[in-house]
Amino acid sequence: MLRFKLKECIADLEFKERRRISLLEIAETTGIGRITLSRMLNHGTVVRSDTLERLCAYFGCRVEDLVEYVPDQSAS
Repeated sequence: MLRFKLKECIADLEFKERRRISLLEIAETTGIGRITLSRMLNHGTVVRSDTLERLCAYFGCRVEDLVEYVPDQSAS
């Protein structure tokens, strides 16, 4: 399963810029729907590669900073 580290990226940027960053701000800046961002935070969506690319550009990070593979424990 893929785990999106969006919450961590937001927290890092908030710390760096010393201000609150909302999902609405990210949505407006990146063109990604707020609902898509919310679903990423709540582990319930399929994300297209262009969405990941836009988020990487927004946060100034690499894709591996945004997404992590976690083996499914129930598959064993």
